[in-house]
Amino acid sequence: MKALVQDHYGTTAVLEPRDVARPAPGPGEVLVRVHAAGVDPGVWHLVTGQPYLLRLLGFGLRAPKNPVRGLDFAGTVEETGDGVTTVRPGDEVFGECTGSFAEYAVAKVARIAPKPARLSFEQAAATAVSGCTALQGLRDAGRVRPGQSVLVIGAAGGVGSFAVQLAKTFGAEVTAVCSTGKADVVRALGADHVVDYTREDFTGRRYDLVLDTASMRGLRHLRRALTPGGTLVIVGGEGGGRWLGGVQRTAVAALLSPFVGHRLRGLVSAVRGADLEVLRELAEAGQVTPLIDRTYPLADAVAAIDYVHKGHSAGKVVLTL
Repeated sequence: MKALVQDHYGTTAVLEPRDVARPAPGPGEVLVRVHAAGVDPGVWHLVTGQPYLLRLLGFGLRAPKNPVRGLDFAGTVEETGDGVTTVRPGDEVFGECTGSFAEYAVAKVARIAPKPARLSFEQAAATAVSGCTALQGLRDAGRVRPGQSVLVIGAAGGVGSFAVQLAKTFGAEVTAVCSTGKADVVRALGADHVVDYTREDFTGRRYDLVLDTASMRGLRHLRRALTPGGTLVIVGGEGGGRWLGGVQRTAVAALLSPFVGHRLRGLVSAVRGADLEVLRELAEAGQVTPLIDRTYPLADAVAAIDYVHKGHSAGKVVLTL
C-alpha cells in the first residue's frame, strides 16, 4: 500500500511516500480503507520529535516507533480482528488510529464510531482528535453550564472551531478570539462576540470559562479574563523550547490552582468511542459541522503539514486518498 513514512526525526523533508506492507488487525482492532485523514499540529511535533518530552513518553527515542504518520481518519472497514462484533466489513467509520497517512490503517474498535451520514469523509476525518479535545476541554475540564460566558482563544483553529460550536450547543454565551482575517469565519460558527487579538485585548471582559487552544500568554494575563471562581483550561502546549514545549505552563497552572481563586486546568485529551458517539449525534443533528480549510492529496502531505504548522489554516486541513 501507499503510505507517508519517516525513518528518523527531522524536518518534513524526512517524510517519504513509499510502498509498505498492508497491516493486519489484531484482537479488538479493525483494518480500515482510509478515504481521508486529518492533519493537526501534533503531526509536526511527531515528525520533528520535539519537544523531546514526546520521545520519553514512548514515541521513540532515536527514531519514531511507528514510521507512518497520521491519527485522524475516516474510511471503510475492510477486515475485523478477533472479538470485534460492533462493526463489520463495509461499514463507514471515523476515529483515531496509528498511521492514517496511508491507504490502509489499523484502528482499535474502542476509538472508532459510525461515520455521520450528514458528513463527507473529509469532514469526518477532521473530527476525532480536535472534536474530542474540544468536548473534553469544555465538558470535563471546564464543566461548562448553560448561561455561562465562555472565551475561546484560537477559535478559528481545529480545536477552537469545534469548541465554539460545542459551547453554543451547551447553552453558553461564546466570545471567540482570532485574527482579523478569520473573524467572519468564526461568526459563521455561531460565536456571539469576536475579539480580534491584533487590535484589542480580550481581558476587557470577565468570563466564567476560558479555553486557551492557541496562545502562549502567561497565566497572570489569562487569569485577568476570569470571573471570581472562573475556570481556565489550557489545551496543548506550543512554544516553550525543545525539551518541554509549552508543558511547563500547564504544570505551573496545576501547582498554582489550589492557592488562587480560580480553577486552572491543563487538558490531556484522548479519543474515546463514547465521545465520538456524542460528536456523531451532534453532527447528525446539524449542531456541529467540521470547518475544513483545504484538502490535499496524500502525495502533497508535506505541503499540508507545513501549511498547518505555519498557522495559516482556518479549521482543519485534510488529506484525501
